[in-house]
Amino acid sequence: MEGVYLRFFVHEGHRLHGPAGLRVALEQAKRAGIRGGSAMRAIAGYGRHGVLHEDRFVELAGDLPVVVEFVVSDAEAATLIELVGAERASLFYVKAPVEFGVSRDGG
Repeated sequence: MEGVYLRFFVHEGHRLHGPAGLRVALEQAKRAGIRGGSAMRAIAGYGRHGVLHEDRFVELAGDLPVVVEFVVSDAEAATLIELVGAERASLFYVKAPVEFGVSRDGG
C-alpha cells in the first residue's frame, strides 16, 4: 500500500499551552481516527539553536529529543498537520511517501 510517513520532532518537556508536544500529536491523531502512532526518545540530538542534548545521568529529565511518527494516507497527514497547528503547536515535521504493508508467515 502507498501512504505517507509523517514524523514530528519535539523535546520531551516542550509544553504547548498545557500538554507536552508529543502528547498533542498523539491525542490529535487518535481523535482524527488514525490507527496508530509511536513516540520514541532519542539518546542525543540538537535542533535549530545548535544546543546538544544527550542522555546522561547528570542531565535533567525532559530535555531529550522525541520523535512522534505515523504511517498514514495523504489526507490523514494533512488533517493531522492541520489539527496540531490548530493547537498552536509549532512542531517541525517531515512528510515522505512510503510503501507499507503487513508481513505474514507462510504457515
